[in-house]
Parts: sequence; structure tokens; C-alpha cells
Amino acid sequence: MKKDIQIALAGNPNSGKSSLFNVLTGLSQKVGNFPGVTVEKKVGTLMLSDTPVTLIDIPGSYSLYPRREDEWVAYRVLMGLDEDVKPNLIVVAIDASNLKRNLLFCTQLMDLNIPIIAAITMMDIAEKKSIEIDLNRLQQQMGIPMVVVNPRKNKGLQDLKKVIIQTIKLQPNKSKNSFIDIEALLPKTTLQYPFDVAYKNLHYLSNYKNLNGSSAIADVFKQIDESSAFSPSKAQAQEVIQRYQRIGGIMQNCVKEPSPLEKKIFTDKLDNILLHRVGGYFILMFVLFTLFQSVFWLAQFPMDAIEWSFKALTTNLHNKMQDNLFTSFLLNGIIAGLSGILVFVPQIMILFGLITMLEDTGYMARISFLSDKLMRKVGLNGKSIMPMISGFACAVPAIMSARSIENKKERFLTIFITPFMSCSARLPVFTILISLVIPNTYYLGFLSLQGLVMMSLYLLGIVVALFTSFVLNMFIKVKEKSFFILELPVYRAPRWKSVLYTMFEKAKIFVVDAGKIIMVISLLLWFLSTYGPSDNMQKVDSKYQTLTAKQTAKVDSLEKQWSSERLQQSYIGRIGAFIQPSIAPLGYDWKIGIALITSFAAREVFVGTMATLYSVEEDNNSGLRDKLHAAKHYNGQPVYTLATSLSLMIFYVLAMQCMSTLAIVKRETNSWKIPILQFIYMTGLAYLLSYLAYQLFK
Repeated sequence: MKKDIQIALAGNPNSGKSSLFNVLTGLSQKVGNFPGVTVEKKVGTLMLSDTPVTLIDIPGSYSLYPRREDEWVAYRVLMGLDEDVKPNLIVVAIDASNLKRNLLFCTQLMDLNIPIIAAITMMDIAEKKSIEIDLNRLQQQMGIPMVVVNPRKNKGLQDLKKVIIQTIKLQPNKSKNSFIDIEALLPKTTLQYPFDVAYKNLHYLSNYKNLNGSSAIADVFKQIDESSAFSPSKAQAQEVIQRYQRIGGIMQNCVKEPSPLEKKIFTDKLDNILLHRVGGYFILMFVLFTLFQSVFWLAQFPMDAIEWSFKALTTNLHNKMQDNLFTSFLLNGIIAGLSGILVFVPQIMILFGLITMLEDTGYMARISFLSDKLMRKVGLNGKSIMPMISGFACAVPAIMSARSIENKKERFLTIFITPFMSCSARLPVFTILISLVIPNTYYLGFLSLQGLVMMSLYLLGIVVALFTSFVLNMFIKVKEKSFFILELPVYRAPRWKSVLYTMFEKAKIFVVDAGKIIMVISLLLWFLSTYGPSDNMQKVDSKYQTLTAKQTAKVDSLEKQWSSERLQQSYIGRIGAFIQPSIAPLGYDWKIGIALITSFAAREVFVGTMATLYSVEEDNNSGLRDKLHAAKHYNGQPVYTLATSLSLMIFYVLAMQCMSTLAIVKRETNSWKIPILQFIYMTGLAYLLSYLAYQLFK
């Protein structure tokens, strides 16, 4: 068997294709982007009789008439227009519970004259729907090998591999007959050519507006009489009708389906409750409330354990090591930075684990369905909700996923408002501030006040995003209409292996990727807060050396004042003094101002910044939350009052504090105008509402 074989894994969205890819390749995967676009490209290694072959998971498509960017990627791969991916074999995932629609795409792939194997998925769902499929007869009438697989239970995978090996070894001859009469759909030509070339020409012609500059379309036009009339939309409709007519005949012989009047399966019954036009929204609010409550309930113990461990480590090292520059670098730079990263790992893992469970069970798609009516009132549709929900994890991939929105106005609005969704990077900021000023009280025995405040912050971002979209929609006039068609997957138990894997991966990304930035900035801050203009620092040192020599009974108190004044005279202290007048109306001191600046690299850096600044100034025997709680202004008033903390949380909800997001918006819109407008609008709005919150609660 050749080692350079490429196998394309194709299929409709929600056909089980991605699950099959994950099981077949295991951890031998690489994720990147297809050349020239931001559509995700998954490539994995499939072992066949000790021979590795390349398996490419191409984006899900309903047909070879693409509309979205990801469907165009699949089209170019399957039509041989992609220079990097030239599949020798196609494995198409077919959902047995939606057989007729899935077979449409399958028959289109069959006519490409590339060897094809059908992997029949979700047979268990078909059985629950009382759908009976005679697989042997269906295989004979379709003329391609078919294998029943269940990726969730690792069933049928070895059979599929055997069929793939046999198909590759046999190298079946190209079929001489098409599934439908393709020549009848094409205009008259001056040349005769095989049906597979004719079939590709049909699709080149139907998509010629998007294939300008392609040598393939140029060759087609050379073969067609100039006098012949051709209607792409008419040809597309005729092709689909012909295919469904033949598929219908095959299904009559091979498939027994129950009467529509028969009892609904469990999924339909559950949807009657979860998608109720009134009750469905209350259930959604309850699900979101439980999600945010759980972030506090489940994470409290591991967070306390991590914080206690760092306290013990710091105290132990501080007692055993000499008080010198290296000790300060280790304790106040490295360990303080690490504690600011690792203490929030439990919350990151729990949040993403719960979101993965919602996706696996099928409820996430229901959220899109429920939100469509509301989305349309502000100029969006249900497709916008998925990028917005993804924005709770990270705005960068969320904005990239907006490419699936065909309507240009709705895509622009979605990109513009998605950064208002409170991403996971904001979670550490919210958590530490809520724990400082919001009491851990419960109502009715289970309603946590801290959880309610957390949920309110997320809802604030959503409300402001929808209001922004509503206002922009009044000024942007586009006649193009949009339609929202969504296939609701059946409800399933979550795949616990997938949930745990996602939790581990997200924690790894937070620790490694965000951690790198946090550590670099923490060490930079340590340097800037340890050193300053030599004259100023020498004056402070001389002053306190004299005082400590005279007042030996007050050494501990004087050393704290000494550290505080050194910090004020350091480089970072002077920068803070410069920016403080602009942030004082919001209730912030200069240290918070420094954290706001460093947060533009990554919002998580706020916690690392505060950990470093307070470690340089204070002793290391207490955790960061204790240090923030004890922080005082020059007049002795606490820094983190209710008013200041609420103002700061609102600022972090609304402000555009992410360089990566600005960069991806520029790439997706191909203009700097939109990210600049985003930055000015979001930061200005954050300043205004934070100011109002501080003045209201102070």
C-alpha cells in the first residue's frame, strides 16, 4: 500500500463526521487553516495495516453548491481545485436517521469518480425512530461499500478500516455511468468528454462567479458554444430534483419508515418542553445561572488549596533564603506570577467542561433556535448566537466562526459585538473582585449572591451587545435577506472522555499560552517596580536606613513604609502617577491603572500584575486576595470598595482589552477602520458606565 495516500472525510453537518475523525486518528492530529482562508483544517494519521495514511476532515457540506466559506473549502477540495489536498479516496459519513438528505450529497460525491465508501452513523437513533434499513440491498442499489459505525462506542471501526484497505488495493475502475443524466443538464458543446468531466463542468458553470481566474472554468467555456443559453439556478434545481427522484425510489426498496402519526421519540418530547415559546427561555436562564453558580461551587476548594500551597511555599522560602535581589526576583517575580496563573485553573477547567457538556448533549443548538427571534429584532439571526456563545470562551475563534454567516450586514454586526461577550480571560478578574466585595451569602439555601453577580456581569455584556447591534442596524441599510435553517441534533449523554480532554486542553492553553504572557509581564513588572531613577531610590533608602537605625522598635512598620515608598519612586510607580488623574474618577489607584495597561496584552494579566505589585510592596505570607483586601489609599481608605470593584468589573466587561481580537477583526474585515472604531467605542462606553457605577455606589 502506498504511504502517500490521502483520504477525505466528508459529510453533512451533524452527521457524526468529526467524531469519526477523532476516533480514527486519536491524538495523531494537526490543526491549522486551509490556505488563504480562516476555515479550520484538521489533518490526522490513520493507521492501516501498520501503514500510516493521511486523513483530512473537510468542512461539513449539504451539497456541491456552496454558500458559506467552509462549504467553498470543501468544494475546492472535492473538485480537485486545492493544490495541497488531492484525495485518493472519500469516506462519507451518512446519518441513518436522516438518510434521504444525506444521500443527496453522497450521490454528488459518487459522480466525481473518486473511490467512495459510506460510513453509516447514528443507526441507534434510526432504530429509536423505528426506521428499518436493509443495508445489503441499499449497498447494492447505491453501488458503493457501506459500513455501519458508532464512533461514540468504538463500534464498526475495524470493519471500516478493512473496507478502506480493500478499496485502496483494488483501485476500482472509474464508473462509466452517472447517478443521473448529467449531459441533459449541460449546454451544447463542441467536444465529447466522459461524464465525470461533464459533471465537474456542470458545477464549474453553476459556480462560475466564484471561480473567476480558475483555469478549470476557462477550459469549460472553451468547450461551450457561444450561442447556447445556460441557467445555473435552473440546472442546479434540475439536478437536485433528479437525484431526489432516484433516491426516493431506492429508499422505497430499502428503507421502512414509520408513519408521521406514530409516537414521537424522546428527543421530540423533550423539545416540546425545552423549546417552549415561554418556558424555554426560563429554562435557558436557569441553565446559565447553574453554569455560573457551579464555577464558584465546584472551584472553591481546589482554588483554596492552590492558594494555600503557594502561601506555604513562599513563607518557607522567605524564611530560609537570604533577603537579597535573587530572593526578591524568585518570590515577587516568578512565584507571584505563577500563583496568579495557577489559582484560576480550576475555574477555567470547570467552565469549559460544562460548556462542552452542553454542546455534547445537543442543548447548545437549542440555544441558537431560541435566540433567533430575539436576534432578528436587533439585525441578526440565529446563526449569530453561536459566535457569540463561542465568545464566552475566546473572541478570536468566535469572530473567525462568523464566516458561516452569509449575510454581509449580519456578519459585520456579529463581528462588531462578539467582543462584548465575557471571555474566559475575564473570569479571573471577576472572580477575585467578587470574592473581595460580595458576601458569600445564599438565598433559599442554594442561590449564591456571588453566582448571581457573576451571571449579571455576563448578562450585561449580552445586553450591551444587543443594544449596540440594534443601533447599528438602524444606520446600516442592506437589502439582502437572510434565512436561518438549523438542524437540531438528538439529545445524547455527554462523552465524558471528550469533556475531560477539553478541560485538560483549555487548562493547558491557559497555563502555557496565556501563562507565557503573564510570566513575561510579571517579570517585567518586577524589574520596573524594583528599580527606578537612581537619585530618587537612593534618597528613599537613605531616609529609611536612618529611621530604622534610630527606631529599632518600629523596624517592621518602617520596612513596610520603605517598600511602599520605593514602589512609588520606581519606574512603574512614576508611570502610575502619570496616568492616575485620568482613572481617579473611576475610583482606581495607580496600581489598577498599571493593570489596565498590561491587560491589553491579555486580560488575565490583571491578576498577575496585581500579584507582582503587591508582592513587591507587601510581605509574602498572605495570598493575593488578602493583600487586595488590605490595600489602602494614602488617606487610609480601602482601595477595593464595593463602588471601585463594581466599576472595575464593568470596565472589564465592556472595554476592548485584547490585541489579538483587534488583529483578527482587522483580518476578517480587511480594514483597520472597524477595529479602530471598535476600540474607541468599547473603551469609551466602558469608561462612561464605570464612572456612573462608581458615582452611584460610592
